[in-house]
Amino acid sequence: MTAAKLARAIRKAQACRLCADTLPHAPRPVLRVKFGARLLIVSQAPGTKVHESGLPFDDASGDRLRDWLGVDRPTFYDHPALALMPMGLCFPGQDAKGGDLPPVKICAPTWHPAILPLMPSVELILLVGQYAQAHYLGARRRESLTATVRAWRDYAPALLPLPHPSWRNTGWLKANPWFAREVLPALRARVRALLAHAR
Repeated sequence: MTAAKLARAIRKAQACRLCADTLPHAPRPVLRVKFGARLLIVSQAPGTKVHESGLPFDDASGDRLRDWLGVDRPTFYDHPALALMPMGLCFPGQDAKGGDLPPVKICAPTWHPAILPLMPSVELILLVGQYAQAHYLGARRRESLTATVRAWRDYAPALLPLPHPSWRNTGWLKANPWFAREVLPALRARVRALLAHAR
């Protein structure tokens, strides 16, 4: 019954029009969740390319994220143990400088509590970026994204905070070599284990 409930919740989320009057385009909710998922990636919100394709992380950020996880594109989208659900299901638009706006605030409180309890096998949630970390960590979040990611061990085994894989964070990655040295090997090992045991 839970799998059927999840399927209904997904259909409702995909049909959501809560923000139709505030978005600069027609709503197109983008998520990819599965009943048997053991790994859930919670990100920010779709960008322009993802809004067009309907595939989460179907862009350069996705290429970097897949490299961080140590998975190829087919695994990322089709493995039954891997799911993706952003804080904002729809592309929120861009600011005057061409950057993406924050996720619409009503989205995560509406859909995350409706969907996550219907995914009973989730063992690890990756919190990609500050919005996911603020929502899921609350007062446990550190004073900055850098400090939060650096304290990643404190949130194990259920949560793991990550920076956003956007090209805009290339400077951050260069300034924080400990991320590639300490976090990525542990992340890849955990992802391998979660995906292998789900086959």
